[in-house]
Amino acid sequence: MNYFEITLIAIGLSMDAFAVSITLGLSVQKLSFKQYLIPGLYFGFFQALMPLIGYFTGTLFSEKIQAFEHWIAFGLLNIIGINMIRESFSKKEETHDENKFKFLNMLLLAVATSIDALAVGVTFAFFKINIFIAIAIIGFTTFCISIGGVKIGNIFGSKFKSKAEAAGGIILVGLGIKILIEHLFFN
Repeated sequence: MNYFEITLIAIGLSMDAFAVSITLGLSVQKLSFKQYLIPGLYFGFFQALMPLIGYFTGTLFSEKIQAFEHWIAFGLLNIIGINMIRESFSKKEETHDENKFKFLNMLLLAVATSIDALAVGVTFAFFKINIFIAIAIIGFTTFCISIGGVKIGNIFGSKFKSKAEAAGGIILVGLGIKILIEHLFFN
């Protein structure tokens, strides 16, 4: 797995955070500098932390399941991606609440949007990549995309939420298929 592929995974993983950041941007009329940074810091940190946890958990078991790790990567990325696509069609409405930037709310949102990154970290263990570079790319990408999401949400409204989540899901499904095809036909 190369840096370009890790960046694509980072973009795919950050789409949940992007969608939530858009809704956070909708929650206030005039955003402060702090309100731009808060989602980026929370989401970026947890999107970096979860793959690290998944990576070290996955390395404990990688020797035992090396023969079918491509199927695990394919399955996990597809489950996550399909779930993101399904959620993009959900009709649930977010409430506009200025307390969305408070610690507990941000913590819960950050954990909820980064659970899929835990599974991706497990798949990283099978590919013997430098996990610290990977989590730096994921964390920084999510930080930047989250800040952009807050701005977009504040300017344009909620019409991009489902499209961003669907795009993220499509990217993850595509990467899962690519990993499977590469392993089955080009190894």
